[in-house]
Amino acid sequence: MDPARRTAVLSAAEKSGLLGEKSARIGGRISPALLEQAKKQTGISTDTDLIEFALANVALEDGFSKAFDKTRGTVDPSLKLGF
Repeated sequence: MDPARRTAVLSAAEKSGLLGEKSARIGGRISPALLEQAKKQTGISTDTDLIEFALANVALEDGFSKAFDKTRGTVDPSLKLGF
């Protein structure tokens, strides 16, 4: 993963007020292979930073794909798009 993307996600989460006080605690059991692959893919080395990044990604989801799917087939096929 591009480090700039990771930085952009965490910066957006911070600007949105999502990365304030760190007092909440979560726990769970996951596959070690999943954890290691996610760390390898993102370049994040600590569990805490990886969880924060993953949650920020979910929290900042913009809904584009849902909106795109919702409009599928609604554009007139005869519309001239200029190419």
